[in-house]
Amino acid sequence: MNNKPVFIEQNATFELEDADLCNNLYFPLAGESGLKSCVTPLLSGDSKLDQNHFLLEPQSIENLNNNRLTRNFWCVMDGKTVWSASGNSALQNAERLSGEKEKCKVTAGFMWHRVERENERAGIKSSILSFIPYDKNVEIHVVTLTNTGADKELDIIPSFPIYGRSADNIRDHRHVTSLLSRTKVTDKGMIDHPTFSFDERGHRLCDAFYFAEGYMEGGELPIEFYPVLDDFIGSGTPDWPESVVNKDKAVAFHPGDSVNGQEIAGAFRFKTVKLKSQTSLRYVVYAGISSDEEEYEKVREEIDTLNKVEILFEKTKKYWLEKINIKIATGDPYFDNFMRWVAFQPELRRIFGCSFLPHHDYGKGGRGWRDLWQDCLALLLMDPSGVRRMLLGNYLGTRIDGTNATIIGSGVGEFKADRNSITRVWMDHGVWPLITTALYIGQTGDADILMEECGYFCDRQIFRGRKMSDRPESEGTCQKDENGALYKGTVLEHILVQNLTAFWEVGEHNICRLRDADWNDALDMAGERGESVAFACAYAGNLETIADILDSGVLPERKIRILGALELLLEDDDRIYDDVAAKKELLDAYLEKVAKDLPDHKSEIDVKELSSNLRSKASWLRNHIASSEWIEEGEDGWFNGYYDNNGRTLDLSVPGKKNMTLTGQVFSVMNGIATDERVKKICASADRRLFDEKCGGYRLNTDFGEVKTDMGRMFGFAFGEKENGAVFSHMAVMYANALYKRGFAKEGFKALNALYKASADFETSQIYPGIPEYFGRGGKGLYSYLTGAASWYLMTVVMNMFGVGGEYGDLVVSPNLLKDQFDENGLASIRLEFAGKPVKIDIINKKALDPGEYTIASCLTDGVEKAENKGERSIRIPEDEIASWNSTVRHHIEITLE
Repeated sequence: MNNKPVFIEQNATFELEDADLCNNLYFPLAGESGLKSCVTPLLSGDSKLDQNHFLLEPQSIENLNNNRLTRNFWCVMDGKTVWSASGNSALQNAERLSGEKEKCKVTAGFMWHRVERENERAGIKSSILSFIPYDKNVEIHVVTLTNTGADKELDIIPSFPIYGRSADNIRDHRHVTSLLSRTKVTDKGMIDHPTFSFDERGHRLCDAFYFAEGYMEGGELPIEFYPVLDDFIGSGTPDWPESVVNKDKAVAFHPGDSVNGQEIAGAFRFKTVKLKSQTSLRYVVYAGISSDEEEYEKVREEIDTLNKVEILFEKTKKYWLEKINIKIATGDPYFDNFMRWVAFQPELRRIFGCSFLPHHDYGKGGRGWRDLWQDCLALLLMDPSGVRRMLLGNYLGTRIDGTNATIIGSGVGEFKADRNSITRVWMDHGVWPLITTALYIGQTGDADILMEECGYFCDRQIFRGRKMSDRPESEGTCQKDENGALYKGTVLEHILVQNLTAFWEVGEHNICRLRDADWNDALDMAGERGESVAFACAYAGNLETIADILDSGVLPERKIRILGALELLLEDDDRIYDDVAAKKELLDAYLEKVAKDLPDHKSEIDVKELSSNLRSKASWLRNHIASSEWIEEGEDGWFNGYYDNNGRTLDLSVPGKKNMTLTGQVFSVMNGIATDERVKKICASADRRLFDEKCGGYRLNTDFGEVKTDMGRMFGFAFGEKENGAVFSHMAVMYANALYKRGFAKEGFKALNALYKASADFETSQIYPGIPEYFGRGGKGLYSYLTGAASWYLMTVVMNMFGVGGEYGDLVVSPNLLKDQFDENGLASIRLEFAGKPVKIDIINKKALDPGEYTIASCLTDGVEKAENKGERSIRIPEDEIASWNSTVRHHIEITLE
């Protein structure tokens, strides 16, 4: 393929010619009511509410376009020529790689997708617009057929095979569960309400109705219906069904008929129409899920005319465009539009979780602990209004031993006990809540959230997953005190619990234990002796951040109340810090105290005393890592990232070879463990050892060349795939973020730009606009859309590249744009909202200077000069000034550099 997506509007709408030549392309569609779908250029893909409610058959990446049992829109011309308007017929699939291939173009925007195709030989053209209304559980397809040849007769047969059950039933009683179906033919299509949701652990009455229907423009309805899949396919195949090819063989049903215990074709035929040359006709076909017949009837009524559908489409487009309210303008318009899709990705992960797209065929929906916090990063930049509630809800998942719930419900603050007793502790989980909360406080100035009280999660898992209690399930999942009352602690207390327990839980090298894994889930075979230097750096940075907040004066309290047992973890003595055994003993003493219902006792501690205590711990940990984990080879130098399950330095564990991990560098740079001189060495080493421009930039690690059963499953993956040396977008973005924070803007831009260029190189990446989870063999983008890298990429561009962010509620702008990022007029701009006020910031760089060369020459705020910023690296607008701004107009900040 020699084409790439082309942006055609400022709202990031793009076009892609010959999209059907790329087998792994898929596009997400979803609404806010729960329905989640994906479509390909051939209309393949599935649709579902959750793991147990799939409307269309579940599809993984390998069968996305190999599965022929999918959405289709059949046209039979003059009673003999069979053509699929979606391009998915046996003949069209065979011709796709021949000189007979028909034209195909995809156009897409946020939550809508249009595929157009034209068969010049047959003289017909189709356009299929697909979307899910933002407030309904139904996917709608508006099909336009245009006759580009001679007058012809058309028979139209849409087919939307209804799967109507759990994804588990693909390999668990597929045929048996079809016997549960109860299908009624309606005037527009058919609706299925199975008797049971099949589960041998306990069958339940089915709580869903699955339907597929349609009508012609003008309201004309189908005349025949084909509910039974076997009958519809007959002696043919799903991409050449006998009922389409030979309508005399079709087994037709009519409104009021019913059929039980069958796989459902979801097919129906409209009356034969005569279509004159150069004229068009339109059809509306829809499929959805409802909880009862009343909801189904309501949806039918709300979309029963083409005019209603068109109005709903415009409302849906407007809804999503308004949500993505950050726009940038640089010297690269393609990058500016690319960033719109990056900003949209956190919304997709909020809806889809970490499952439910073709690459993401694992888990049963929902998000992980990290996702809860990292997805908030983007929301804080776009719409922080509901984030406070989300943060308080998220903290409810924290255990009093510093670990957290891992089964996360769909509602805010909803966590579930692990009924399978699979105790896993990811040692990095305590890092992310503070990072997000600190950003929230910076953006909003709402430090009072630290003093808000919320509960703790409690189940049978105690002692940081090392023991199980005899706590009965009937006790629920809320931590109680010794009087049986719900125990609550401040958000600050939760943060202290998470970070202090991690500080004390160390391995034999006095580094935080790896436990079952850290951010890298595939480091999962070093639970006994493994240690994570990378995230020990992160915890050191967190302890310093807590102290910074306490010393900032944003908290009016001079003393704070904390759980009495926490005083054990505030021991401040270098002799204990140096002693691994003493550390373990102290941590166990705390864990023993909190293993049962908590004593009804709180201690008071002076804020300054607490800050000093945390700084002491951070300083000790920084110095320990800096003095013991630095590796050098020739001119290169970098930090060791881990210890393996044999207690060996991971980067030195392969005889005769020194390896390097990107993760070990990210957090040492980000959290100040690496000096500026060492940062320079890390950059040079990473460029030589990890950087691969063709594959998107910085690889996650060098090739260890062996299957390390003492470290994790990642070493069983082919090198260059997923966690074993792929360019993993999330960590590459965090590397860029760390470099920007340390003042290395050129180096940070190199990491971001490599990811962007690799994503935008469609010939290689084979993905729609956006950033994938990683780049695999040859630079192919994999696991599109649902990646935490998007939140970090957006945050880094806004807060570090453009330098726009909050500091305890004040708006601070400190640009780090390179001279090549400005347009031909020396201008770069960003539009966003801050504190609920629309803002446009223009940064003018007429002299083409780079960061480090420029300062503020002038600053105008709504035309008023702020002379106090001249000669500074940044400008600051106080919180109270912003509060006085009109929220209905966009405020203009103009910064000139010199």
